[in-house]
Amino acid sequence: VGIELTPDAVLSIAVMEPFEGCEDEFVAVLGELYALLERKAYCRDTLLRNRKDPPHYFNIRHWTSLEARQEAHEDPEVHRYWAKLGHLCKMVRVHEILDDVDWKAAMAVKKSSN
Repeated sequence: VGIELTPDAVLSIAVMEPFEGCEDEFVAVLGELYALLERKAYCRDTLLRNRKDPPHYFNIRHWTSLEARQEAHEDPEVHRYWAKLGHLCKMVRVHEILDDVDWKAAMAVKKSSN
């Protein structure tokens, strides 16, 4: 099941650190949450781990839209998973809504002004 990302898609990044002894359960619960979010077409997730600082996990979330993000935030099933995760990890930082930077356009503007 794939999710089409449209121009309305929203990117979020969360940095998480599982509590000692909870890493396996943390990853398993995240997997269940990811499956739920994808099944409901709210978003698509990628989980990364820092090789040099293994306790830090990075959740890259591609929300299908701001509306889908809002629906997920109001969904009781999603809230149950977020509550479970609160007992398994520390949320280090969350970047809620990130925008693409058109660096190619910026380069073109700089070149044309020279």
